[in-house]
Amino acid sequence: MGPTRERRRRMPRAERERQMVEVAEEIFADRGFLATSMDDVAGQVGVSKPMIYEYFGSKEGLFVACIRSARAELLNVTLKSVEGVTSAEEAMRRGLTAFFEFTDSHRRSWKLLQAEAAVAGPGAVAEIEAVRQQQTAVNTRLFASFLQDLAHNEREAYAEMVVGACERLSLWYVQRDDVSAAAAAELVMRMVWFGLRPD
Repeated sequence: MGPTRERRRRMPRAERERQMVEVAEEIFADRGFLATSMDDVAGQVGVSKPMIYEYFGSKEGLFVACIRSARAELLNVTLKSVEGVTSAEEAMRRGLTAFFEFTDSHRRSWKLLQAEAAVAGPGAVAEIEAVRQQQTAVNTRLFASFLQDLAHNEREAYAEMVVGACERLSLWYVQRDDVSAAAAAELVMRMVWFGLRPD
């Protein structure tokens, strides 16, 4: 009876890992990287601390997993937002709005993930850079689809500019309650679209 009940309670590895990451993101957001312990995470998930180490190797590894999870979600929402678009302007506006909606839904952790990456270690810094590179690649592909007269190096340069602008604006945006995701996207559109739109 006991072993059967225990087997029922067991969670598939992928689901358990996702649970650990979700809980860790909440705790990191509340307390910061340095003040969070693996005991905190293990206690809230309801597993042993050795199990956390088995899955992630270290606290930095757990922090990196949080960033990696956010990166995957951000890519998914960005790509979904531009499905079926028919113009470069529409693609950019939808993509920007999706980005700010994403940061809005991760308001407590977004600033922390960026600000504390250096504290967490080189793996976290590299993962934050991977987020930037991912979004730059998405923007470059969109520009290639809709702004075909632009040279490839110009597409990449404009993509980097958009990512940089969005990253800085997002840090301002997540501290405010009086600006919507659409309004934040429109601020970026006003700055960049007049230079990018076809004549």
